[in-house]
Amino acid sequence: MARVIAIGDVHGCSTALGALIEAVEPRPTDLIVTLGDYIDRGPDSRGVLDQLIELGRRCRLVPILGNHDQMLLDVRIGKYPIFWFFDIGGTTTLDSYGPGRELSLIPDEHYEFLEGCLDYHETATHIFTHANYFPDVPMAEQHAGTLRWESIREMTPGPHESGKTVIVGHTPQRTGEILDLGHLVCIDTYCHGGGWLTALEVKTGEFWRANQRGEVEAG
Repeated sequence: MARVIAIGDVHGCSTALGALIEAVEPRPTDLIVTLGDYIDRGPDSRGVLDQLIELGRRCRLVPILGNHDQMLLDVRIGKYPIFWFFDIGGTTTLDSYGPGRELSLIPDEHYEFLEGCLDYHETATHIFTHANYFPDVPMAEQHAGTLRWESIREMTPGPHESGKTVIVGHTPQRTGEILDLGHLVCIDTYCHGGGWLTALEVKTGEFWRANQRGEVEAG
């Protein structure tokens, strides 16, 4: 039976991601939705993107774009100055590509992966997006800033009009535990800050989590 698995904010934690992928053992029929913020803050953004590109060859991968990923793309095209990227943790991203902190060090394949990420993904029962949503607005009409930047601590939305359960990241749960409000589930469990990187099978509630030391728990 095909699984539907969401993975929370990775933030450069490549060891945790590798351990999590090994624990999940992706199958070709599995749908894996990664919720964005692949880069920044953690030590190995380059390794994270390499692993995600490879993961896309093993299963049906649907990557969502996070605000940190968006900032890198925007800085690359000159929309914002590079120090804005540095201010949100981008120095660690560029350092993972080698000395110099130059955007040109990032391979085209990595930019292409980020450019191919989606704002959201819907199944018959679930919605996946990075940050937040307006409950009375269809997903195709949501503002990108809300989907990418709005913390659920600042605005905790009610159930979406579709009746679907919404799975998000972005708002770090510093306890390291999944936040489950029933209609809304947040699986950013603060890996880069000493918590966990979480994968959740959304149909069954089964989960796996890994930390930066590569230690894995399942439940």
